[in-house]
Amino acid sequence: MLLITMGIRQSLGLYVQPIALDTGLGIASISFALAIGQLVWGAVQPAFGAWADQRGSGRVLVVGGLLLFTGMALAPMFQGGWGLAMTLGVLAAAGAGAGSFSVLIGATASAIPAEKRSMAAGVINAGGSAGQFAFAPLTQAVISGFGWMAAMWTMALAALATLPLAWPLRRRQVQGDTAPNAAAVVAAPVGGITLGEQLRIAIRDRSYWCLHIGFFTCGFHIAFLVTHLPTEIALCGLPGSVSAISLAVIGLCNIAGSLAVGWLGQHYRMKSLLALMYASRAALIVVYLLSPPTPTTFYLFAAGLGATWLATVPPTAGIIGKLFGPRYLATLFGFALLSHQVGGFFGAWLGGLAIERLGDYTWMWYADIVLALLAAAFNLPIREGSPRKTAAAPQAV
Repeated sequence: MLLITMGIRQSLGLYVQPIALDTGLGIASISFALAIGQLVWGAVQPAFGAWADQRGSGRVLVVGGLLLFTGMALAPMFQGGWGLAMTLGVLAAAGAGAGSFSVLIGATASAIPAEKRSMAAGVINAGGSAGQFAFAPLTQAVISGFGWMAAMWTMALAALATLPLAWPLRRRQVQGDTAPNAAAVVAAPVGGITLGEQLRIAIRDRSYWCLHIGFFTCGFHIAFLVTHLPTEIALCGLPGSVSAISLAVIGLCNIAGSLAVGWLGQHYRMKSLLALMYASRAALIVVYLLSPPTPTTFYLFAAGLGATWLATVPPTAGIIGKLFGPRYLATLFGFALLSHQVGGFFGAWLGGLAIERLGDYTWMWYADIVLALLAAAFNLPIREGSPRKTAAAPQAV
């Protein structure tokens, strides 16, 4: 399911240039519509996560598939700035959000032991990366052969494939699910705790806010790149095929990165993995800015980015699960994803403003470097128990 929803969503940057050429809309207007989509995708995560926690994931996922289909199908019919904002920015983004990380990881976490959740999140996350690998070349091929509107309708039909996949996840979580082990850093919620009580516990926890700050930066970075990397490549005089291949390489490498980080999270502190991934992004951008703008440079840059692209998801969800248990993981992780997408809004929107007013993305790259280093620093003070102690602790009944 994540392969489909994330594959569609992470390929939207390929539409920016074709829509601009066909409709006369400025890149800033199209970027603003996609930026609204980044914000909406995050804003719906806590709401859909809470709905799934209370009523089960199945109906949430069906609603999401229908919304994603509707938004993609209507986008070619409403080609103005606000039309794209409503279709791609609201309807499609909300649908993709319903079938995304918080609901899917939350549904899985309650069914598996605590020590296996990091790896399970990595496997789920790899599905999203596989979607980017599969959908980016497909989208570019349809755009090149039949135009961007045909590509939108093709993706709308693909969204319907999520509906039968919701059936195995229709069951509701057990109300009494509690924190997974006695080694959790924060006092574990006991059976019967309400969602409001759990949220008040989380709001008072400094480590939870450090995760939000890091995830804000992750969203800024990913949304800027997924929206504007094709335009950056076009500015270098390179064809659209380089953009499609670069996005596909990111997805392919993140399959390995997600699985590797999921496995490492079972053996090493996840906060250290997060700090290392954020710092590596800053280093990669510096190397990119010092390199010649050739296809090889972009492919290598994409491979390096792909190693950590969405690999921040498993350790972030894993730490939240350690701190508060699986019962309301979909909701708590949904709020973290909201912070991620607030960053995503600014990454997509400010990138559009930068290209229209400054003519290039230089200052966006500089901002990305600074934010990545800050994210690495904020993850270091997170309180997290040893993975070995966590795995050895008795399971809660």
